Amino acid sequence: MNNTTEETSAATQYLSFILAAQEYALGILQVKEIIEYDTVTPVPGAPVWVRGVFNLRGNVVPVVDLTIKLSLPPATLTRRSCIVVVEVRLEGEEIVLGLLADAIGQVIELAPEDVAPPPSFGTPVHADYLVGMGRVATGRHFVLLLDINKVLSTQEIALATAAPPSEASGHGPPEGET
Repeated sequence: MNNTTEETSAATQYLSFILAAQEYALGILQVKEIIEYDTVTPVPGAPVWVRGVFNLRGNVVPVVDLTIKLSLPPATLTRRSCIVVVEVRLEGEEIVLGLLADAIGQVIELAPEDVAPPPSFGTPVHADYLVGMGRVATGRHFVLLLDINKVLSTQEIALATAAPPSEASGHGPPEGET
């Protein structure tokens, strides 16, 4: 077998996107599609980092504002804003979520030697949320490689995809009544 073929097959593709002027990336296999930011309906009682929900071919999909979740400067919606639709695993089940991005970068291919472990300090996000730091082709800058399954815990994914309880919406029975 040719070494070039082995190296190419060992490389992993990532989709890069911009959050608060910093380039991040996700493994391309988690990305289902990219859509233009349009109407997102707020959901009362949802966590603050859930921007709302939108309709994706008849399915209700929650939109996570990663700038809030990662404690970054808040996102400003522009004509380049978009939603990266991803699949995450929740107790063995694939869940579809939208991630609000300031802009889409590009698809980058990184060989294992181009991925460095995340530093324990000096990054805008917690190191536990990172797969590593990807050294792009120029070798001059790094892309922060997010592990979306760690950015959002199982409980947080469940919160983002669950309907708010009727009591929280004010439509449940008053306390003390049955």
